[in-house]
Amino acid sequence: MIGRRESVSGAHFAFTDRWGGVSAAPYEELNLGGAVGDDPEAVQANRKLAAESLGLDPGRVVWMNQVHGADVAVVDGPWGTEGSPHGRGRERGSAAPEADAVVTARRGLALAVLTADCVPVLLADPVAGVAAAAHAGRPGMVRGVVPAAVRAMVRLGAVPDRIVARTGPAVCGRCYEVPEAMRAEVAAVEPAAHAETSWGTPAVDVSAGVHAQLDRLGVCDRAQSPVCTLESADHFSYRRDRTTGRLASYVWLD
Repeated sequence: MIGRRESVSGAHFAFTDRWGGVSAAPYEELNLGGAVGDDPEAVQANRKLAAESLGLDPGRVVWMNQVHGADVAVVDGPWGTEGSPHGRGRERGSAAPEADAVVTARRGLALAVLTADCVPVLLADPVAGVAAAAHAGRPGMVRGVVPAAVRAMVRLGAVPDRIVARTGPAVCGRCYEVPEAMRAEVAAVEPAAHAETSWGTPAVDVSAGVHAQLDRLGVCDRAQSPVCTLESADHFSYRRDRTTGRLASYVWLD
């Protein structure tokens, strides 16, 4: 269920795999995404299972309506729902905005990001008590969602060289094949994302691009998951399966 968990000075980071939930094929088992066609009751049950396995209150987890952009939402509590997925990923009765990063200065409030090949980016300054979660796909990385999240953290008192950054399972540069023109367009914005597949065709390495952005921002304490979602049968991959579930990554501070 929880594929990886780490704690650093009161900052907690957790990344799910696809097992231990109640969803049926093709979303088996621990689908946490509410916008992929799965039974909403199954997704709600999965979110409850995942949160409780981390010692979190499921109703105190902040989710986003992710759109591959660079908008950041600053929050001090949930969106006024119990986290029940509804419709196209929106929370029932929720005021949750379309955003691809969420930032908080509220200790104990968990932030979550959904992915199935994109890069989940978790950030925390344990001294300032500021945390962030960002959804960095290729478009979001190019548009600067991660720098935007860091800037929002700094406005709340975070200091870049105190920020701990962890990125989770994502499609790797050896597997993320794109047209040559797209690779050139991405590399013009972020040269570190220029990659080549294992079979010799143009590719993009979004994780490398994200870490290069964090490095330029002065975020030194960084770690990247070795898991490629496309290669791992233990993780959801949109590029591999198209109709599939979503992984969740969580960050919170004591």
